Order: sequence, then C-alpha cells, then structure tokens
Amino acid sequence: MKLKYLLISILFLMAAGVQAQVKFEAKVSKNKLGVNERLRVDFEMNKDGDNFRPPSFEGFTVVGGPNQSVSQSFVNGKRSYSKTYSFFLQPKSRGNKTIGQAEIIIDETTYKTSPVDIEVTAAVDKPTDGNDAEIAAAENLHLVAEVSKSDPYLNEAVTVVYKLYVSPNISVSDWHEVDSPNFTDFWSQNIDIRELRVENGDYKGEPYRYVELRKSILYPQKTGELDIEPLTLSISVDVPGERRDLFGRRLYKTINKTVSSSTRKLNVKNLPNEGKPLDFTGAVGKFSFNVKASKTELDASESLQATVEVKGNGNLNLFELPVLELPSSLEVYEPERSENVSVSLRGQEGTITENYTIVPTQKGKYPIKPVSFSYFDPKTESYHRLTSEEILIDVKRGPAASSITGRQGGSSGVTLPSDQFRYIKLKPDLQAIGQSSFFNSPVFWASLGLPILAIPLLILFGRKRREIAGDEKGQRIKKADRLARKYLSEAKKKLGNQKEFYEALERSLHNYLKAKLHIQTSEMSKEKISAILKEKGINDEDIMAFTDLLKSCEFARYTPASQVSMEQDYNKAVGVISTLDKQL
Repeated sequence: MKLKYLLISILFLMAAGVQAQVKFEAKVSKNKLGVNERLRVDFEMNKDGDNFRPPSFEGFTVVGGPNQSVSQSFVNGKRSYSKTYSFFLQPKSRGNKTIGQAEIIIDETTYKTSPVDIEVTAAVDKPTDGNDAEIAAAENLHLVAEVSKSDPYLNEAVTVVYKLYVSPNISVSDWHEVDSPNFTDFWSQNIDIRELRVENGDYKGEPYRYVELRKSILYPQKTGELDIEPLTLSISVDVPGERRDLFGRRLYKTINKTVSSSTRKLNVKNLPNEGKPLDFTGAVGKFSFNVKASKTELDASESLQATVEVKGNGNLNLFELPVLELPSSLEVYEPERSENVSVSLRGQEGTITENYTIVPTQKGKYPIKPVSFSYFDPKTESYHRLTSEEILIDVKRGPAASSITGRQGGSSGVTLPSDQFRYIKLKPDLQAIGQSSFFNSPVFWASLGLPILAIPLLILFGRKRREIAGDEKGQRIKKADRLARKYLSEAKKKLGNQKEFYEALERSLHNYLKAKLHIQTSEMSKEKISAILKEKGINDEDIMAFTDLLKSCEFARYTPASQVSMEQDYNKAVGVISTLDKQL
C-alpha cells in the first residue's frame, strides 16, 4: 500500500509540474486610477491556445482592443514564447471594481486568470493614461491577412495578401518580420513585390492608409480544416506625445510595436468523384490542350518535333501531361519538358509543353493517335476532357517496309525507294580462275575443328549466364539504379537552377510513387505517403529519408540553396528511389 501511495504521489507531482509549465495571467498598468484616466489590461500566456474568452469588464467601457501581440526568442538554445491580448478600459464611476477571470484552452485544458481588484478615485487634475504611446499604436496599427476564398477545392489556388493598415494619426518608420508563416499543408509560391506602394483605404469604416507587405499563392494539398499561420512583424511607430515644440506642434515619440495577423482557417473540399475521368491526374483550373507536329511530310532519317501543350490558369506544376502513343516503327526520344509560367494574384498562368523528337526510318504513313487531357474547373464545379486530333505523318522517301529478295531466297539487306532504279551490287561474288578445291584445305580443317574447340567456351559461357540469372539481388540492384536514373533524368537537367531543380525533383518523387503504387500522390500529405509505404513493408529509415527529401523540396522555395546542396539532394534521391525499389 505504501508503494501504491508513493506512485500516486509521484504521478500527481509530475502532473502538477506539467500544469505549472503553462502560465496564463492578467496584468494591469495600475491598480489605482482616477475616474478620468484609462487602464490597460494584458492577458499574457507562455503557450499558444484557442477560444480566448475575456471577462465582461463590468464597471468599465472598453475603449481599445482586443489587440494581439506575439513574441518569440531563442536564448542559449531555449525557446521562449509569449502571446498577449490587450484591452484599454475607461472606468464608468468611482469605487472598488474587479476585473473578472479570462479563460483560454491550451492543450485541451481550460486555464483562468485570477481576478484583479482596481480602485477608482475621483478625477485627477493631470490624467496619465497607462502607456499612452502603446495605446495610440495599438489602436491605429493593424495587420490583416486577406484570403481570396475560405472554402477552396483540393489543389485550387488561394491567394493570401498581408496588409498593414496605418491610421493618419501615426506613422511607420521601419519594420521587419519576426515570425513568417509556414504553409505546411500547402504547395506555396510567393509573389515578388518589387516596390511597396502606399494606398488609401478603409478599415472598419474609418479612413486608413495601407501597404501590401506580402503576397502568396497557396494550393492546398489535403482536405479538411487547414490553418494559415499568422505573420508577425516588429514595427517602429511614431506616435504623438504630450510634449510640444516652440510653435505648439505636438512632438512624436518612436516606440517598437509587435503586431501579428490573425490565424485564418480554410475548409478544403475534396474533388467530387461523380464524373471524374479515368485519365484525370489532378489538374485543377481552366486549361486548353493541344498536340501539334512541326511538319507532317518529310523523308526518312529526317526529324520532326511533336509537342504536347497545356495552357491556362491553375496548378500547372502539380500534374503530368498525357503521353503520346506512337507507332513502334518510329524512333522516339525522351520528351523534353519546358515551362513558361508566371505567378500573380490570379494564380499560376502560362504554358507547359513536352517536346518529342521523332525520326522515321522507313517510308510510309504513320498516325499519331489522339490523346486526352482532363481537368477540374472549380468555377463550374465540373470535370472537362479535351481530346487532340489524329496527326498523320507522311514519310515520302526512304527504305520501304519490306526488303528485296534475291534469287537464292535470301534478303539483300537493301530496299528500293521505287521501281525506277535497280540496286547496283558493290561487292560482286566473283571467283578466281584456277581456284584450289575446298576439301582438305586449311580452311576446311579449321572449319571442322573450331566447333569442337568452342564447346568448352560455350560451357563456361552458359555457367556464367546461369550465375548472373541466379543473382536476383544483383539484378534487382541494377534494375533499381536504372529506374532511379530514369525518374530523376529531368531533375538532373535542371541542376544549377534552384527553383526548376527542386520542382522537377519533387515531381520525380511523386511520379515514382504513382508508377510503383498506382496512387495519386498529389492528393496526399507526407503523413499519408509514410503510412502507405509502411504498409508496403518499407523500413522506417527509408521512409524518413523519402519524406525528408519532400521537405527539402518545400523548404527550397523559401531559402537559397547552393550547387553543392542541390547535387547532394539529387544523389540522395537516387539512393532513396533505388532503396525503395528493392523493397517494393
């Protein structure tokens, strides 16, 4: 029993220690003030929470707030966090008053502040408001995140614009980012703002000036409720003070103010299954589709270019183009992908093409069969399927499909372009006069003995071939390495160009999983991909290496990368795909 009570006490103390780590308290600028003064109340916590509920502030009039500020710092490897909700109160009458309890939920636990007693006296001759400059800055400075759509479809473009609203009563002299939003569940791309422009506008019905500080395009990669994290800024604000110059003009005071936008929530809808084409690969937006050939009439051994082109507005970097189906008698090289894409508040706009180099080897007429491309239009909320027309390649001159047969029934190996000209033999079969008999000649005995001597060599060759065929592990390693190089060929071409390289690398990793597991990875998160690989029996280390590569591709959009780091990521990708292929 003593041991049981001891264990219960230890668990209780541990729980109390965990609870003590969370702090949520109320702070006031003063506990005693005149009826003509104002009071500032801060509700401060050291851990982020949800569903903040302020007290009723009975006996006071709320003249400012709530204003939200966030502060983070790292000192000696330790992270400190502080979040504050501020209110500015004007007492309604004299007397003893109490600021009630505020509530917030942190880690599914409700925390409350302690009540604070305030004494309100008669009016004072010179009222001093608590933190006058802070009040002026908080009431006249607002950071807002404007979202174009709150309920987008999966892979539909959403624009986020962070605007800083400044009242004409104050001015801003400098600013810098304290904490940038991390768009974890989105494929994101920032829009370059070359010059900050001050515009006139309204904020809650009052005239304000505003400037657009940051613009981003987001493509949600998972369904459900997703959070757009706030942007936090540290701003140098010039606010009017109490002092005046010789001409009676109010002197300004500069303070540093930390402001943050509120967290925005999106309810991402899944794409409908009704009417979804079988060849749909995740394209969302509005597109046109075209397949064309550089020429349709040519001679054998000449080359032509066949181009598959998708043009429009949507998630151009997040789907694959359809593959051309060509006759086996045409020599076709690996297609080269090119992208001409720009980013604006409308989303990604431009053209993606894949160019096939085709070389016919025989004359004849060869059709390029029609191919289809499907996409989902979020405006009409329907799927569309576009089909190209058949293209006929006419090879006018060149070797015919069948060869000339000689008098002995064997093929001469040369074909005729037409019946107008006959083939001229360049090596006539002439025999010398007085040639000796083949029987008993050195050539006769050599022809007789060589097959006998070749028997041991054939036995050794057969053994070696069986050994190679029996080495399944070696064959799988070679096959896996060739497969990895194949999927990463496009990324290797983009080495040196950070943006294009990491986009091609991410696309290659997704294409590999799509080909091996027959899944649409564009509709999956890294967690779901990890779960599927684990079900397939892949080692945890290899799964972590694969997801780390996907994270590197995401981080590379925001941070610069050197040529060395790109080559390292490419080599890691080769090794990861090769390792996964041995286990799948």
